[in-house]
Amino acid sequence: MVDRNRAAVKDRAEWSGVFAATLCPFDDDGRIDETGLADYVSWVARHDGIRGVVVNGHTGEVTSLRNFERARVAAVAVKSVGANAKVVCGVCAEGSHDAIEQAVAAKEAGAAAVLLMPPHHWLRFGRSAETAAGFVQDVADGAGIPIVLHQYPAWTKAAYSLAEMIEIAAIPQVVCIKMGTRDMARARFDYVRLKAAAPQVSVLTCHDEFLLPSLLEGADGALVGFAGYAPGLICELVDKALGGDLAGARAVREKVDALARAIYQFGEPSAEAHQRMKMAAFLTGKIRSPVVRPPLRPLRPETVEQIKRDLAEAGEKVVR
Repeated sequence: MVDRNRAAVKDRAEWSGVFAATLCPFDDDGRIDETGLADYVSWVARHDGIRGVVVNGHTGEVTSLRNFERARVAAVAVKSVGANAKVVCGVCAEGSHDAIEQAVAAKEAGAAAVLLMPPHHWLRFGRSAETAAGFVQDVADGAGIPIVLHQYPAWTKAAYSLAEMIEIAAIPQVVCIKMGTRDMARARFDYVRLKAAAPQVSVLTCHDEFLLPSLLEGADGALVGFAGYAPGLICELVDKALGGDLAGARAVREKVDALARAIYQFGEPSAEAHQRMKMAAFLTGKIRSPVVRPPLRPLRPETVEQIKRDLAEAGEKVVR
């Protein structure tokens, strides 16, 4: 039992800390800007405290990328990041066969794990518990790559129940849960029971909009898009929060909150919020273009001007 517990602690530590969900730069024609992507993810990964970069997530506009492009993004990130951080590749598929193919492609590109999103038709139609666990098992068996399970908000039909998460966490390839229930009443309850049932599986909050409370209630780190914009601040916040320095964490949160208001405007991360983050990254010189892919449309000029004002008020240096 002692040896098993030690192994669990080691495994959890490997998938704890800060994982940055990254943007995907495009050129003016909407093609992946591979040079810009390489420079950007390398910059993120060089920050002390970044354990991994997560490409092809919602922040990276995964739903607008074709499968071969997702594999290419992963390959560029792996080459650019090198030994500085793990690369986790998002898998967004409606069926098991497609998900397995994407996961295999990520593995061949050198990704350390996949971020497995639930099939989006579940959002509309729901699914059985057997289907939920079976989907993850299919990818685990078919791809043989570590899996970060993406938990969606509790109010959606795609969210996993606690019992389902415990069952899924028993699958050996599942190393981490990206916890996005957005239900603070459940946060501590779920965390404690998941830790008791699967101590080897880390739990990372993805609640950008209330990051500090979710870290304090129960998390081994954070997997957030905001770490792809302000990696240093997020690493500092997570380090202080998990280290018990509440006063220090609150001081950092003041800086994070000012930026979050400029980008998220008190809402949840969403397609529009990710687009505002991309614009903010462009305006502050972190990426070379704010181009997004359709069906998203360019932000209105007045929205861009407001983002500029909000960033400047938050202490950011606007260079464009």
